Amino acid sequence: MRRLANAALAAALISGLAGMQALAAEEGRLTVTGQGQVAVAPDMATVTFGAVAEADEAADAMAGVGARMGTVLERIEAAGIAATDVQTNTLTLEPRWQQETREGPARIEGFVARSGAVVRVRDLDALGGLLDALVSDGANEFRGLSFGLQAPQPVEDEARRAAVADAIRKAELYAEAAGVTLGPILSIDEHGGGVEPRMMRAAMAESGLPVAAGEVEIAASVSITYAIGADRSGQ
Repeated sequence: MRRLANAALAAALISGLAGMQALAAEEGRLTVTGQGQVAVAPDMATVTFGAVAEADEAADAMAGVGARMGTVLERIEAAGIAATDVQTNTLTLEPRWQQETREGPARIEGFVARSGAVVRVRDLDALGGLLDALVSDGANEFRGLSFGLQAPQPVEDEARRAAVADAIRKAELYAEAAGVTLGPILSIDEHGGGVEPRMMRAAMAESGLPVAAGEVEIAASVSITYAIGADRSGQ
């Protein structure tokens, strides 16, 4: 029985020492998060639009929306936009129901066809005129306009460098305030960044709808974990 008790006590001591070592290792680290943002003028716009047509018969509704979108796509091609920058993203056909009344149950009274597309516009000076033309030629649904960059990687890398510099600055500040020294970097983890629109600066197109391109902001976030060295007060 005494041997069992001694074995249990030894196991408990080993477990306790292991826990203390793990705690000490955890306490010997500093993790900081840095943020980086770079604002630039966009050089590309993405337009999401569509057309809708209604008719008593399904085939007529589909033919109507097809005619509308066909005219719009021809206009886009005539504007010099590459076929690789245009993509149809939706095509639906739904019944239009007449609600149930006292005279009878609900019934289909017609059909609604919708088609949508996304187009990348790389010449922002032509954007206002193109939007105006799309509406004039049959696009009767406008679903969104966003600005971006054709080659975002250099700006993304600049934002990453700024995020790392921000993290290093914070780590040095915390170490100085706590009276400790920074050891080697143990890990670097990147978090989600992205492109965000900023305050729009007025920019009128030469023709067509007024367009304000403004700026887009590329953001990056990074966490850096350092080992913590000796307390300066003990040196």
